[in-house]
Amino acid sequence: MFSWLGNDDRRRKDPEVFQTVSEGLKKLYKSKLLPLEEHYRFHEFHSPALEDADFDNKPMVLLVGQYSTGKTTFIRYLLEQDFPGMRIGPEPTTDSFIAVMQGDVEGIIPGNALVVDPKKPFRKLNAFGNAFLNRFVCAQLPNAVLESISVIDTPGILSGEKQRISRGYDFAAVLEWFAERVDRIILLFDAHKLDISDEFSEVIKALKNHEDKMRVVLNKADQIETQQLMRVYGALMWSLGKIVNTPEVIRVYIGSFWSHPLLIPDNRKLFEAEEQDLFRDIQSLPRNAALRKLNDLIKRARLAKVHAYIISSLKKEMPSVFGKDNKKKELVNNLGEIYGRIEREHQISPGDFPNLKRMQDQLQAQDFSKFQPLKSKLLDVVDDMLAHDIAQLMVLVRQEETQRPVQMVKGGAFEGTLHGPFGHGYGEGAGEGIDDAEWVVARDKPMYDEIFYTLSPVDGKITGANAKKEMVRSKLPNSVLGKIWKLADIDKDGMLDDEEFALANHLIKVKLEGHELPNELPAHLLPPSKRKVAD
Repeated sequence: MFSWLGNDDRRRKDPEVFQTVSEGLKKLYKSKLLPLEEHYRFHEFHSPALEDADFDNKPMVLLVGQYSTGKTTFIRYLLEQDFPGMRIGPEPTTDSFIAVMQGDVEGIIPGNALVVDPKKPFRKLNAFGNAFLNRFVCAQLPNAVLESISVIDTPGILSGEKQRISRGYDFAAVLEWFAERVDRIILLFDAHKLDISDEFSEVIKALKNHEDKMRVVLNKADQIETQQLMRVYGALMWSLGKIVNTPEVIRVYIGSFWSHPLLIPDNRKLFEAEEQDLFRDIQSLPRNAALRKLNDLIKRARLAKVHAYIISSLKKEMPSVFGKDNKKKELVNNLGEIYGRIEREHQISPGDFPNLKRMQDQLQAQDFSKFQPLKSKLLDVVDDMLAHDIAQLMVLVRQEETQRPVQMVKGGAFEGTLHGPFGHGYGEGAGEGIDDAEWVVARDKPMYDEIFYTLSPVDGKITGANAKKEMVRSKLPNSVLGKIWKLADIDKDGMLDDEEFALANHLIKVKLEGHELPNELPAHLLPPSKRKVAD
């Protein structure tokens, strides 16, 4: 499947030849990045070694939120069916991590059995011990949605020190493990309780460096009035701004993700539009899965390089015989200065360094004498991977995207609004009159005709220059008016007759009312006299 090109000298210049992105990622990781990680004990500090299942698994969506924000109900809404182990209630009901995945038969796989299955991407979770594994299960069921993605349900985040301590495992560390491997992280908030507890704040901070995967859902929004919803949205953005330290605003979707009637239907259109945006985001995950895995491997490689510089610098500073303990304390306390020196010497971005406080805590328990000195060859191999092989894989990603059929999540709630009269925007904007026997533009055509005959038509048609004088009155940009002209000039003669002029004005009206223009003219908007021409 892979071929090495030439001898060692040429190998450093030319990338490897891969046949699939997934196999290429596995090969690069095992042959070029893993040796560096093992040599500098990367797995003890940051993240366990990756396995084949991490590269082969379907895209995963991680749901995180305080109790009773609707995480389990959200999954039920997407799947449109119950799943094994599901419990829903206003009290904290989900006390386990539940991986909802595709299976031929409905059933539950307990955590201890799950982490020994090489086909599942969870083997490294055994490091969190029985306290966690007893609260980790895989719910399997046949479902069309799960053929494309898997969903991870998490325990509701609580407030109060007692409940936090009683978990028996490092909750934030488990979420961080999942965050590294999932394709999308959805934070759910209840519109009635926006308070972010200490544990929730700690969890969000643990998801740092994965902001590109994060989305926010303001759930149960149908239970409050429009004015209150506006204030709640503002309060949520303010709260998130204090915790998520990024210049960009995280995308927030507003809605009510369950199958019950809306309590306050005033914002129905808003909820429909938000739901469709969120669904499109989730549906794109299979198509972008290879690119995400490639991106995560690059991030991991950059961190592994920085880690190697840190460990080798600490090794270099250690005395060979006496005073090791005192020197170790000094080095740990001065780790920030070591970061700065490495940053300057190797031109590394400050954002590539691991958290200083966390690294200091981890170093306390390490024997510095077992650290390895800098081995340039290992670093050169990783640099070669980033400079050449990754570029080759990027090309292959694009080739796979064009060769394969469009991959999208199907089934469940994704099908309910995809086709038919309950699809978002059906019968609105350019879709108005789609089911009418009469041409919808005919309703206002008498008004448009009055304008048309003031524009000096010749042989029943007006020139583009005369049409422009009227169309620019809408104050729409030329780019939009140009698109409208292209849609309305059906016979492409550079002029408009009375029906085409009426159609152009109808499309202007559609745009002014805030709707998007179609890329191609829908069949129901074709003027009756032009339908044979179009056919």
